[in-house]
Amino acid sequence: MKTRRIQPGAGRGGILLALLILSLAVIQGCGDDGSQPVGSLRFGQVGEVTVALEVPLAFKQGKGVLLQTLTWNSSGVWQIRESISYRTLPGDENLARSEGDPGEYAYLISQLNEDPALKLFDDLIPVLPGGCLSGETKVSLTIRDQPRNEQSTWIRCSEGTLGSLSTAYAGPDADAVRVIQSAILVRDFTVGRTFVSAYSGSVPFGTLDRGEDSGARLEEPRAFFSTMEGSPNTPEGWVQFWRAHVNDPSAKPPVVDWANEVVLVAAVGKKSEAGDSVEVRRVLQTGDGTQVPLFERIPGDFCSPGARDHYPVHIVVAPRTLLPIRFSDLVTERVPCGL
Repeated sequence: MKTRRIQPGAGRGGILLALLILSLAVIQGCGDDGSQPVGSLRFGQVGEVTVALEVPLAFKQGKGVLLQTLTWNSSGVWQIRESISYRTLPGDENLARSEGDPGEYAYLISQLNEDPALKLFDDLIPVLPGGCLSGETKVSLTIRDQPRNEQSTWIRCSEGTLGSLSTAYAGPDADAVRVIQSAILVRDFTVGRTFVSAYSGSVPFGTLDRGEDSGARLEEPRAFFSTMEGSPNTPEGWVQFWRAHVNDPSAKPPVVDWANEVVLVAAVGKKSEAGDSVEVRRVLQTGDGTQVPLFERIPGDFCSPGARDHYPVHIVVAPRTLLPIRFSDLVTERVPCGL
């Protein structure tokens, strides 16, 4: 991901001027030993800011959640972690990092402390009773101050994901605009206002099982669904597949609502290098069916201790989507050792 430097209403010269003023204030507050008294630091000036979104995902009768957590450290380093789930089952997780800009972090902190339109510490109630309404996105903004060993959190509601966050839907009180706008600024200074989620457009899905070696030994991906939409009947071959997968001829498969759900099995056939894995990351319903991109993760050179034949799989359940179901061309990723 690429860090974008965006500040609505301020040019680059304005940012530099603000940073210069900030630097002079820091110098004036230093003691004889060169250290800066804690009381002279803005809250969070040394520490980190975290924006966390809990986005409800609903598709027909299926419900899931997209979690997005963006953390920006005063060193300039930021990271964003996203995860998708369905009926409390984790589906997939994605993490991205960047070095960032400590100067822009300092400028943001000065705004959050002092800008009249944003001041979070000016009698702003941290959390309102009642929570968010069904279908609303819960937005949490946390500022952690390292020298003081303290943190402050504000929670409000909006709509959409981190990329589409807008003050137009901020609630439930008028002050929610300040919290949501602050979250938007953190986004703009780090991932950028054009940020697109790794799970953009996906229906929710959850993992039934995943591993490097399936006893079913599939050579290609497979989908299980009832022949007639709305039928609760178990699809042909599902029970046999599951028992072969877990190497237990009497095993009971996970409970699936076949009238409303499908099971997708990502598979890439036999692999000979230990550590090879395959993942489902999105389930995309299009106008003429369903597209399921597949990703194969291959360990870097000399990561594995030795060759070993195995059949990696990722088995997920999702709300029933349009047929036919197509598995996209495989995307191969070379993964550094230890990841």
